[in-house]
Amino acid sequence: MKYVKIARMRAAIKEVIEYGLARLLLKTFGVLPRRIALPAAATVAWLGFHLARRQRQAGLRNLQLAMPALDQAERERILRGCFQNLGRLLVEFSHFPELTKGNISEFVVHDGLENYLEGLRRGRGVIFMTAHFGAWELSSFAHSVYGYPLKFIVRPIDNPRVESLISQYRTIGGNVPIQRKSAARDIIRALRQNQAVGILFDQNTTRDEGVFVDFFGVPAATTTAIATFALRTGAAVLPGFLIWEKSLGKHRLQFDPPVKLVETGDLAHDVAENTRLFNQILEGYVRKYPDQWLWIHRRWKTRPEGEESIY
Repeated sequence: MKYVKIARMRAAIKEVIEYGLARLLLKTFGVLPRRIALPAAATVAWLGFHLARRQRQAGLRNLQLAMPALDQAERERILRGCFQNLGRLLVEFSHFPELTKGNISEFVVHDGLENYLEGLRRGRGVIFMTAHFGAWELSSFAHSVYGYPLKFIVRPIDNPRVESLISQYRTIGGNVPIQRKSAARDIIRALRQNQAVGILFDQNTTRDEGVFVDFFGVPAATTTAIATFALRTGAAVLPGFLIWEKSLGKHRLQFDPPVKLVETGDLAHDVAENTRLFNQILEGYVRKYPDQWLWIHRRWKTRPEGEESIY
């Protein structure tokens, strides 16, 4: 019993420390003007690249798999850009409380909003298909500030204090989180009410929850959620990615036209083929803006039965 109490006490202390650090980061970068915060975050990102050994190794391995023609120096350049992108994300997230409909265009411009509106006009809901790309938290947030709130799936952060803090920032503009435990029911209800639902689909999943389809020519366990919900409800699947445009000093929220889905009547086949198509769309963006994707995630961790680990 004594050891249990000690363990609980340590966990509680760790929880408070993590919350304190998260709050300190957000408040510090939130107070700094962006012209100062962005270079400061770039310094933090530089340190992260050199100190986060495990993440750096995963990123270099991913780049070796995805872009084998690149030399080591080019892979490291892209990966440093990935860390810089995370620094930008920290700054933008910290400044969420000051973003309004009156000033959002100074930081984020819409490109292809007509495609989003076309998806809504179909009347069966919109699935905002996106990824850990650019300052991804800003994509749905900016869209809500422009006047188009949506619902989004979240995996709760293990630390409830940090989760509450992050959720406060995410929902300032009117977006509504969907908890994973009730996701299927809530997503279908939202789509049937012609609402928009944001789904990040670019992370590794289990064999039970996904299918193996190529991503950069390597089989990747990919969630079937987007394809399944779209085929069941008739919702429009709209690729949307936030791209940092250095020349403008702004982010561009790009919406492509709704994806023309494969619909043969064979559900398993259609789910797999559409999921393959979604990966191809994301791959196109990553190839065009390689330093804006989250390379440090072990995307190819789950392997087909009998295949050796990649990492």
